[in-house]
Amino acid sequence: MTASIIATDLVALDVSAGADKTEVIGYLAGRITDAGRSTSVDGLVEAALAREAQSATGLPGGIAIPHCRSAAVTAASLGFARLDPKVDFGAPDGPADLVFLIAAPESGGSQHMKLLSALARALVRPEFTASLRAAATPDEVVALVEEVIAPKPAAATPAAPAAAAAAPEPAKAPSGKPDLVAITACPTGIAHTYMAADALKLAAERAGVELTVETQGSSGSTPLSAETIANAGAVIFATDVGVKGRDRFAGKPVVASGVKRGINEPDAMIAEALTAAADPNAARVDGAAAASTESASSQVGIGGRLKQALLTGVSYMIPFVAAGGLLIALGFLLAGYEIGSDHGDSGMSNAQYIALHNSLWNLPDGGLLTYIGAVSNATGGAAMNLMVAVLAGYIAYAIADRPGLAPGFVAGVLAVTVNAGFIGGVVGGLLAGVVALWIGKLRLPQWARGLMPVVIIPLFATLITGGLMYMILAGPLRWVNEEMTSALNGMSGSSKIALGVVLGLMMCFDLGGPVNKAAYAFGVAGIGLADAGPAQWEMMAAVMAAGMVPPLALALASTVLRPKLFTEPERENGKAAWFLGASFISEGAIPFAAADPLRVIPSMMLGGAVTGGLSMALGAQLRAPHGGVFVLFAMNGTWWKFLIALAVGVVVSAVTVVAAKSLAGRGAAAVESAEPAAVAA
Repeated sequence: MTASIIATDLVALDVSAGADKTEVIGYLAGRITDAGRSTSVDGLVEAALAREAQSATGLPGGIAIPHCRSAAVTAASLGFARLDPKVDFGAPDGPADLVFLIAAPESGGSQHMKLLSALARALVRPEFTASLRAAATPDEVVALVEEVIAPKPAAATPAAPAAAAAAPEPAKAPSGKPDLVAITACPTGIAHTYMAADALKLAAERAGVELTVETQGSSGSTPLSAETIANAGAVIFATDVGVKGRDRFAGKPVVASGVKRGINEPDAMIAEALTAAADPNAARVDGAAAASTESASSQVGIGGRLKQALLTGVSYMIPFVAAGGLLIALGFLLAGYEIGSDHGDSGMSNAQYIALHNSLWNLPDGGLLTYIGAVSNATGGAAMNLMVAVLAGYIAYAIADRPGLAPGFVAGVLAVTVNAGFIGGVVGGLLAGVVALWIGKLRLPQWARGLMPVVIIPLFATLITGGLMYMILAGPLRWVNEEMTSALNGMSGSSKIALGVVLGLMMCFDLGGPVNKAAYAFGVAGIGLADAGPAQWEMMAAVMAAGMVPPLALALASTVLRPKLFTEPERENGKAAWFLGASFISEGAIPFAAADPLRVIPSMMLGGAVTGGLSMALGAQLRAPHGGVFVLFAMNGTWWKFLIALAVGVVVSAVTVVAAKSLAGRGAAAVESAEPAAVAA
């Protein structure tokens, strides 16, 4: 069995595998694929980086354990590299020189999961990592790993087993300290779950405390007995997903944190649990909010993974938004802003019409650049039209795995059809995922089980989700959009500065949702009028400038002003947000808003309101509906006014969000240790 997990061709010693963790993961994924254990390097890398985006996999002591489940993996595998030079994987004490890429098949057989978790547990033992650093050959590394995942039985005399079985366990001297119990769990359930469990056990031994841990991971676990829970003075939750059977601990003093804190600060968590056990005012597990059955606890788990599902959908959506928006802007640059207007009674834009009815051998008026611009614009429009469907599809996928994809994508398409927009996609994706997951748990005859993932779940989940989308969401959201548009129309004319403020607030409120889309549609509808003039062009400029504020402000705050206030994934998102903001892609701010909405969204709305009002006051004009800084040419010479309004709002939002996080004491360390909802494992 162990030969199928690691082999010498998966081990590299003292190598320079890349300048950053992405390159190192790519290097190890390449070795796994070359060994015939994966069908796609890109698929494996994508899955591992998606896990990295949730939280860093670097651990104290120069260790990193990037890991994932992936459909590309055909056999559970361990790729190992001893790096020279070291590479940063986000550990609190510096870069790593020992890197294991743990690649598990999507199905994740239980025996393989047990082997992988055994390796993760060994990594918290200093003697094991010291042996890895001292190994002279790949064979030695393989032997070390095989020993921890499948240890050989110790030699014994014939009488030894019986004697061992008969010998009573040594009595433990009472310490006078209360017993503790703990739950450890991470979304993938491969590594952090078990490393946290062992780290907490070792810390409890050092403190002279009896600790019993239930690991809710991929390799299964034995639930804590009712007697053990009843005798415990306090409970530790080192988890990043919903605790299964949380109601069992109702009323117990609790110390809760992300799973990584259980690895990095186990002694502190044990000490806090002992303090909580003696404190009548300590935080306690709320039994009212917990489920009382296994089925209900599964639903609580889905609720606990809500943020993870949303961020999964957003991560898959952003490339469509980025590619589509930039292609549209490129089309305007090459073919002029008129390329986006309607073509007669065909219902198409000029770009779509030219792309369909012309070719390199039959160029339209305007020549090659016009044709290339039209193709670029039409292609970008097609990518943008997929945005909501992709968002909903991958939200459902994060909840129900592959069976959720079909109903999720359909829910996204229906959200656009019924004018429910971004929020409709989120609701539809969540609904599709929960319905698909529920149907997948129905008990059917053996002959029907094979039809579940390809026929039964997609059919009924799509039917139920579609029916609810049409019957419940269509009317209310259409009414909301119409009322917003009517209210905005009533503010034009002499109240244009107030209108700019309102448009700015709307653009920054839900970052691509119905409120944002209503403001954007208002601006686009104005410049599309046959008699459009400066008034309509000013509204469009205010809309676009305000929509650029959130990603640019968060990029400024997280990469320049106060990076330490943000987590590592947020700092990485901040680098991309520069480009997304410059391209008028407000969705670049969603990862920040999802992690800390109460501080981020009001800060962005303040800057958006300043930018919208200032843009209208200065008279900036825009005749293109998309493109950000790439359509400055379509601003009738007022581009400098546009940039002034944008810069002021960006600075206001960036300073405000930094102040909000600073006053609240939210450093990156506090995020990781005190707010498990903001950190995925």
